Amino acid sequence: MIGATINLWNPVHVAGFAVIVTALLLGMVHGITPDEHTWPITFSYAIGSYSSRRGLRAGLIFSAAFTLQRALASELAYLGFSRFLTYGNADYAIYLVVGALMVWAGVLIVRKGRVPFHFHLHIPWLNKDSEAVHSGQELTGETPVWVQDPRPWMPALHGFIAGWGFGAFAIIIYTVLAPAMPSAALGWVPGAMFGLGTTIVQVLAGAVFGRIAARRGLSPEAIRQVALTVAGRTLTWGGGAFVVGGLFGLAFPGVANLSVATGLHIHNLDQIGLPIFLVMFSVVGIGVTTMIRETRSWTRRERAARAAAGTLG
Repeated sequence: MIGATINLWNPVHVAGFAVIVTALLLGMVHGITPDEHTWPITFSYAIGSYSSRRGLRAGLIFSAAFTLQRALASELAYLGFSRFLTYGNADYAIYLVVGALMVWAGVLIVRKGRVPFHFHLHIPWLNKDSEAVHSGQELTGETPVWVQDPRPWMPALHGFIAGWGFGAFAIIIYTVLAPAMPSAALGWVPGAMFGLGTTIVQVLAGAVFGRIAARRGLSPEAIRQVALTVAGRTLTWGGGAFVVGGLFGLAFPGVANLSVATGLHIHNLDQIGLPIFLVMFSVVGIGVTTMIRETRSWTRRERAARAAAGTLG
């Protein structure tokens, strides 16, 4: 029986179809558990798409790029490069790159302050989709926020780069499953199936996150502003946390690698350490709290605007 050979915690001596099934299931576990290489970025782009359809698309683009990377790395592992793909502290260098890209994308998505109108004509990334919201701001005295929809290349670039992160899942794919394939022509399959499993979960998560943004009980424009503000700030502050975490890990790897065992035989949940803290800070500390704060703020603005319109009427 195939099921008798599946061991997601410590797969050894797997062969044939069991390799494909194991890789797919590991990918699904990877998508479900709080992974620092996927959750903060998927949350940001999906919530920034402010609808289930757009959220699904953002999750799909990110995961498709991630799948492409894992398939490529799986083939490299089969060809004998696994030791370069599982080099321990290189994960912290990935944190630096991914974090810098997150900050960059966050700055492109949301900016605070009064940006002169002519910037629309002279700065390419402040195009016709960028706009500041003034509705109710004269009543609240709040600083305008300029937002821009995330472009498809953003989650695609992040997905491909984030895929080079190292961890228990990568080690299993590169040192156990990929080498178990019968030929170099199939060396990419375990990585692709792992990416597909992650894609299945992340696309669904993207749709859920996007639906959350769309069901705030606000006007369509307010929903857009809330969603994009949450996305921009999660990327900016979460990316900053990744950069700090990467620098700390490279400087003090012994301390950064410290973790507390949970006793759970589930990868990403078996230890509590720096990766979990990065996820919680980015998604919960920044993303969720920003969503709550911005939703309340926009609710007040729209109520004030309606009250003012009623008074004038």
